[in-house]
Amino acid sequence: MAYDLGENPLVGESINPKDIVRAEVLRELSVKSDAPGLARLAGHLGALVVTGALIWATRGTLWVVPAMFAHGVFVVFLFAPHHECMHQSTFRSNWINKTVNWVFGLLVFYPPEYFRYFHLTHHRFTQDRERDPEIVPPPVTSRAGYVWWLIGPPYLKRRFLGSLTHALTGRAPQPFIPEHRKRQIVREARITWAVYIAMGLIALATDPWAPLLYWLGPYVLAQPLLRIYQLGEHGGAEYCDYTLRNTRTTLSNPFVRWLAWNMPYHTEHHLYPGVPFHALPRLHALVKDRLQTVGPGYLSVNREIWKGLLR
Repeated sequence: MAYDLGENPLVGESINPKDIVRAEVLRELSVKSDAPGLARLAGHLGALVVTGALIWATRGTLWVVPAMFAHGVFVVFLFAPHHECMHQSTFRSNWINKTVNWVFGLLVFYPPEYFRYFHLTHHRFTQDRERDPEIVPPPVTSRAGYVWWLIGPPYLKRRFLGSLTHALTGRAPQPFIPEHRKRQIVREARITWAVYIAMGLIALATDPWAPLLYWLGPYVLAQPLLRIYQLGEHGGAEYCDYTLRNTRTTLSNPFVRWLAWNMPYHTEHHLYPGVPFHALPRLHALVKDRLQTVGPGYLSVNREIWKGLLR
């Protein structure tokens, strides 16, 4: 999509980083469209079909493990469209946003309404040690803790047990959930686990190994890649309320940008969360000279985090 942004799309000397781009330019960048989202969604689902076929072809052999890992890459990064659709900017048709948000939220163990409150609180209090729910509790302060987080058990515990606890106890004690929405979160959790139970019963009646081979196993195997990616968003950035310093844009490569639905342009997303994923490269071209926390790639960023933990 081409943009006619004029000769000077930036505000001259902006004090507030959220005011870097002129309002009329931001409005043009924020235009929603179904076509880019549907194209990216088709590509992501197509990749899952291909890697799922690899698992089918290698069942009963040791080759099934690398096939599951390859499949898992695309499974865990379903978090990207889930996240984008939570912001309701991926598609112009909001029913598509809601449907994708629900389906992928089930697959990555992030019920959509719960995630909405969790993530919007993260946007509001990014890198606030007291109020940002996305900061790992306790903070990763050692190399052993980093490896443990990278492998996935702390994250998986939060994902598997979070909604299950809501469903079983009837309580949603997290401080970022408004009091008048707690019943909604409990109801959502119970619906979520009813769906999981139904899926399990269908699998038992048809192919008991299917959930492990095509979903849960790949989801666990590929966790380190998602951890490396997500640590790049804010890991090692400043604990402050200044977006240009508390959030990192990671330049990476075209495949990772495609896989993560352009979320490597993460500072841009935090500055202007209403800009659709497909417009983020253009937004990056406009603001890249103003960014203060930029990484060349996720391995490089994690290498710096690793070095910092030693210091």
